[in-house]
Amino acid sequence: MKCPYCGHLENRVVDSRLNKDYTITRRRRLCDSCGRRFTTYERLEVTMPMLIKKDGRREAWDRHKVVEGLKKACEKRPVSIEMIDEFVDEMEREFQDMGEREIQVELVGERVMAGLKELDEVAYVRFASVYRQFKDLSEFMDELKSMLAGQEKGS
Repeated sequence: MKCPYCGHLENRVVDSRLNKDYTITRRRRLCDSCGRRFTTYERLEVTMPMLIKKDGRREAWDRHKVVEGLKKACEKRPVSIEMIDEFVDEMEREFQDMGEREIQVELVGERVMAGLKELDEVAYVRFASVYRQFKDLSEFMDELKSMLAGQEKGS
């Protein structure tokens, strides 16, 4: 593993821990050259379905892209990075369990919206406004009204 500070390739593991699902190994490493510590994560590489975009193009699953979109929606909200990672882990397991080689990108967007509605309603509205590409304020208000109506039914 290359040291992110000095680029040296020799280092040693000083601590290893598994996450609560036993799917990711977090390793603290010590660079033999500069003596600085850094963290690496190991996760099982799995095959995710290809995404079929709205225009018909195929695109590989990109976890980083999903996480970054969620981080942007949850910016300045009480949603931790760990909560986002757990949500994306769960979503990836669901898509793998489907057993499909390709899935529509809309399925991913709808799944993200459903999860955000549970995590943080403000983040949900932020994501929905970009994902659904509201053309005007009335479309945005319709989405808010439907969300509030759903809340009243659940109460």
